[in-house]
Amino acid sequence: MTTTQPRPTGALTRPSEPQRVVASYETYAEAERAVDLLADRGFPVQKVTIVGRGLSLVERVVGRLGYPQAALSGAITGGALGALAGWIVGLFDVVDPIVTSARLALVGLVIGAVIGLIIAVTQLALTRGRRNFASLAGFEAERYEVLVQEDAAEEARRILLEAGLQAQVQDATSA
Repeated sequence: MTTTQPRPTGALTRPSEPQRVVASYETYAEAERAVDLLADRGFPVQKVTIVGRGLSLVERVVGRLGYPQAALSGAITGGALGALAGWIVGLFDVVDPIVTSARLALVGLVIGAVIGLIIAVTQLALTRGRRNFASLAGFEAERYEVLVQEDAAEEARRILLEAGLQAQVQDATSA
């Protein structure tokens, strides 16, 4: 005998109810604006899902990463974390928490900067030049579809058409 497990529900899963595309947009901001409009008009937005179609991983190279850049970045990150840790620990002083926090934050800044610098330079050295550049990565979609549960799709489509988003809605229904 086979038992079926219920689908997990959460922020990253699609609702189990059938949905229909009511609009399609080139940017996430446009899709977000459409859902915001639906919310402003009193539409039950818990019935709406925005889905990105045609996802691509895009990595933008922002510069070369050598030892000086790695050392500076590591020192800044380590110093900030060290200062924060020192400041928090200093707050537990019963005699003079403000002065103690300031002193420990300064000590934490110096120690954290040194440790961060060492870690960053060591990490770069261990890569042996295989990845000596800095980059920013993220996902981009070709288009963003606004999906609505079947029982409310026509109402959502009507609201978006009345708001002047006809081209996007028509594109979604012809696709």
